[in-house]
Amino acid sequence: MLRMLPFTSLVLFAAAACTAAPLKCLIVDGQNNHKWKETTPVLKKQLEEGGLFACDVVTSPPEKGDFSGFNPDFAKYAVVVSNYNGDPWPQAVKDNFEKYMRNGGGFVSYHAADNAFPEWRAYNQMIALGGWGGRDEKSGAMVRFRAGNMVVEAMPGKGGHHGPRHEFQIATRDPRHPIMKGMPQLWMHAKDELYDSMRGPAENMHILGTALSKPEFGGTGENEPLLFTVAYGNGRVFHTMLGHDTEAMNCVGFMVTLRRGAEWAATGKVKQKLPADLPSADKVAVR
Repeated sequence: MLRMLPFTSLVLFAAAACTAAPLKCLIVDGQNNHKWKETTPVLKKQLEEGGLFACDVVTSPPEKGDFSGFNPDFAKYAVVVSNYNGDPWPQAVKDNFEKYMRNGGGFVSYHAADNAFPEWRAYNQMIALGGWGGRDEKSGAMVRFRAGNMVVEAMPGKGGHHGPRHEFQIATRDPRHPIMKGMPQLWMHAKDELYDSMRGPAENMHILGTALSKPEFGGTGENEPLLFTVAYGNGRVFHTMLGHDTEAMNCVGFMVTLRRGAEWAATGKVKQKLPADLPSADKVAVR
């Protein structure tokens, strides 16, 4: 005998059936000159809020450790988030990651992940700009944003610098991009490192957000790119230079751009709605 469900049960059942499974995300950590043991749990929590992502974490061996058992299965994931800055990966792991990206993988380079692997050409193409690690003019050009345009400058000098941590204003440079759509044109970011003078191939990059690197904080006086996307093969990269520590990561602007950037890297689209507590042009919003 067929038993009919109450109407409310049918609605709930239909809603559950239509709910998409979370996107699989892999966070890579284990070495970093930043406090990865503190920041990785925050990355995981922020990405998983709302149920869009389900994150695994793979932790590398310590510095100069045995990497023979380190072989993440990147192909299982819609997006890989790097919180890693340390020893070179084994060649087989690098090859697998390049293949993953060429075949349409998603990648988020978070803060000091762009300090990693100065000698790995493909990785530097993925992140477009990096710093430190001996980077100089041989590593590529510097990129600034002037008069509404991306300016690529070939000049001598070291790659990578920041002054003391401070609050700074971010300018949304492409309000039509899915990651930035609806974000304020100008918004204050919590106390953080403002990276400047970054270098790299600067190929296939699209600037989403910049900040003025003020000379009074030891900066360049230039509008430096801090949020941008990069195309690599069929893969999509979201590069955020924000988020030095948990204080900076508590900024709502950081949370929103991280989650939206990860969703875009994974799917090419952004379905997340913006929260009501966004930062304004003169006030930081934190949680």
